[in-house]
Amino acid sequence: MGASCDLNAFGSAYRVTPFEIFAESCMENRWIAKDFILLAVLLLLGILLVLLMYQVDRQWQRMTDMQRVMQEQADDLRRLRVHVQSVEQRVRQGGLTFNATDSADIPPAFARAFAATQQPDYAPGDWLVRAFPTGLATLTPLVSSDAYASEVQAYVLESLLTRHPQSLEWEGLIARDWAFSEDGMSIHFQLRDDVVFSDGMPLTAEDVAFSFRFTMNEAIAAPRARAYLEKLASVEAVGPHEVVFRFAEPYFNSLQLAGTMAILPRHFYEPYLQSPEVFNRSRGILLGSGPYRLADPTGWTPDQGLVELERNPRYWGPVEPAFQRLLWRVIENDSARLTAFRNGEIDVYGARSREYQRLRDDQALRQRTHHYEYMSPTAGYAYIAWNQLRGEQPTRFADVRVRQAMSYLTDLERIVNEIMQGYAEPAISPFNPRSPQHDQSLTPYAFNLEKAQALLAEAGYRSRNREGILQNAAGEAFAFDLVFFQDNEDTRRMVLFLKDLYAHAGILLRPRPTEWSVMIDLLNRKDFDAITLGWTSGVETDIFQMFHSSQTVAGGDNFINYRNPQLDQLIDQARATVDEDARMPLWHQAERILYEDQPYTFLVRRQTLAFIDQRLHNLEQTRLGLNLGAVPLENYVPLSQQKYTP
Repeated sequence: MGASCDLNAFGSAYRVTPFEIFAESCMENRWIAKDFILLAVLLLLGILLVLLMYQVDRQWQRMTDMQRVMQEQADDLRRLRVHVQSVEQRVRQGGLTFNATDSADIPPAFARAFAATQQPDYAPGDWLVRAFPTGLATLTPLVSSDAYASEVQAYVLESLLTRHPQSLEWEGLIARDWAFSEDGMSIHFQLRDDVVFSDGMPLTAEDVAFSFRFTMNEAIAAPRARAYLEKLASVEAVGPHEVVFRFAEPYFNSLQLAGTMAILPRHFYEPYLQSPEVFNRSRGILLGSGPYRLADPTGWTPDQGLVELERNPRYWGPVEPAFQRLLWRVIENDSARLTAFRNGEIDVYGARSREYQRLRDDQALRQRTHHYEYMSPTAGYAYIAWNQLRGEQPTRFADVRVRQAMSYLTDLERIVNEIMQGYAEPAISPFNPRSPQHDQSLTPYAFNLEKAQALLAEAGYRSRNREGILQNAAGEAFAFDLVFFQDNEDTRRMVLFLKDLYAHAGILLRPRPTEWSVMIDLLNRKDFDAITLGWTSGVETDIFQMFHSSQTVAGGDNFINYRNPQLDQLIDQARATVDEDARMPLWHQAERILYEDQPYTFLVRRQTLAFIDQRLHNLEQTRLGLNLGAVPLENYVPLSQQKYTP
């Protein structure tokens, strides 16, 4: 008799285990089909749950943003009521009069930005999207040390003055007016009374004075900024909107020093004096009065892979910046950046020398872009820095003859022509060759193998083996690591070119491609043989930070431990000489010492080779370079070409 599925056949004594076994045996085939159905239902439910969680998360984020905006608006209304009450009281007391033309006056600093808004096709909105070739370690002011962080901070932090891009004259930004004392040792600034930070708190003279005190506090990891401000004796608020900068001694660049100091909100940064290590280790503590802001002024981290600023809804300026957002994507690979530009994912592409001509002739690219090719009047310079002290021990580069030999072996003419395709010029010193700072009698070091070998022989380096590698008297080979940024193709090609050049002289260069964050760490620890980098430049370059002996401190910019007492004296004397005619000969003497000592091998000053999406309008080349992204902002995208505006 066949097996039956009658459960009663097993009797009441087997109500648990025998039932399970029998049920599994009798229903095995049917459970296989049900399993698939059940699994599909569970998967569908899981997907729906994930989507629901995603939607809830988005709605929660929107609610959080709305709450933040509503809270900001409530705070603004409260402050506005207080301000209106104050104004009403002053009117009743007869202490305030109104000028009907005041609201129509545009301060000189905003004149160019205002003129842009009068263009027939002007429209606010859209995003300006650019790319960084490396990730940023930190956006926190004072702690950050690279040009990329400074680029972002320029839209968030403001200063008392700004420089006109054509006349190069100083114009008031936060400052309404300023005056020097009779002895030139102090500057009295009158501040605007309508400036607020992006969180709505008013900016006062006390914030300016606090910014100086905060920077000069030894607990804050800001040795570079302190070196820049070391000529200042004090910054004192003498009224709600009046501040006095007093100098310890005369300084040729006193107005720029005082006028360009970033103003930090006291209420936001002062608590970090209670825990300075938190500030020093931070990655994104950034809040100011500028036209843009971080959505969360303490929430940016490097792992985001981008930097995004939103338009500051409380910006005090008379001209609202056009772009809703500024975005920088981190795209470390050169080819990947070009691809992103071709695809319209970024608006600006800085071309490499070897590809520039090809891209300029690209018909498709030419139809949708502007291209610019020029030597910026403030172009910086590339260099190889020779570390003279490592692990408290002098290196081979402590010998001036060795440094001179390395410069004679560095064929600048071939670097300009073969690596840079002619879109560069040899660098002679930190001073721009078109500046009165530069001694026109100096010329770049020319390639000279024989002279280099003679200098190396004087320093004790000779070929003592069959391989032809130079050795000192102790038998140590002349070999060194050259640290460079791993994702810059032009730099990589130059390093490999130098490796071959130096090999002909019996010197072994070991290329050391390195991530940007690691390079910064190596600089701070002075843990390298040689490193190639670049400095930005200005209208007149103060070389105190890079070459003065006092700046060999930890975290200072004299990271090669270079010392020359005669140069120190000339730098100090030049900085204290206000009269330009008397100052320039001092800079010439200092330049000749650097030329002789070669603490750096000065490489090249590169031309700007830029492609910019045609949707960006009102581009202009000025005496300070291209006005793209200048603050106050002068660029915009016509409404018909906007692609990020909803």
